[in-house]
Amino acid sequence: MTGNFISWLAPAVVLLLILGAAIKILPEYQRGVVFFLGRFQGVKGPGLIFVIPGIQQIVRVDLRVITLDVPSQDVISRDNVTVRVNAVLYFRVVDPERAIIRVEDFNSATSQLSQTTLRSVLGKHDLDEMLSERDKLNADIQEIIDAQTEEWGIKVANVEIKHVDLDESMIRAIARQAEAERERRAKVIHAEGELQASKKLVEAATVMSADPGSMQLRYMQTLSDMSNTNASTIVFPLPMDMIKTFMDKGQAGSQPKQPESGNTDT
Repeated sequence: MTGNFISWLAPAVVLLLILGAAIKILPEYQRGVVFFLGRFQGVKGPGLIFVIPGIQQIVRVDLRVITLDVPSQDVISRDNVTVRVNAVLYFRVVDPERAIIRVEDFNSATSQLSQTTLRSVLGKHDLDEMLSERDKLNADIQEIIDAQTEEWGIKVANVEIKHVDLDESMIRAIARQAEAERERRAKVIHAEGELQASKKLVEAATVMSADPGSMQLRYMQTLSDMSNTNASTIVFPLPMDMIKTFMDKGQAGSQPKQPESGNTDT
């Protein structure tokens, strides 16, 4: 009786081990690339699948978005400035068959391709473009990597440049350049303000010269403004036409009178 039980137990255990090895459960975000005696058979999953041990092999592929940190790269910009740039790459597998069959390790291949593309693209731009046009550079890098990884069944979702590191001398040079630019803008704004003010003064002078009464009103307003101050000395401005009137009267009074001519008896 015991011998019969042992004789049945051994095959049952072997059968259970075979079934355990044959049953595979794939979650929703995974697919299984199945090979039959080394030849591609198909892509299975998700859910419960059966694989014949020893005859069929399965390679699991994750379909979720993968975050790849691109290591820092030394880049020489078009204006001969050396910077260190790193980035982050987001991609996912859209074709498990090609991702397994056409490339040995798609993670490593995508990482190496990202590093070389980052150096080649940024090397075509100036330092100012690297700092101010990151969105455009991100789009260019993504387009190039996506075009080359399409053959591997990989879709690049996004590329983001994280840091552009400069040495201390270049940082000081950029700070001096920014300060000079701010001073230039301040001088331009001041000059534009002086120009606009001079134009308004010319317009005001034209209006007041056309109407002498407006000049008198402006004179009275100036006296009123000066009286509100606490200055100990007050200078009263006089219009030129008033001064000219006094000068004309003074010259008329200083001229000698001509003797009256008349008939004299001889």
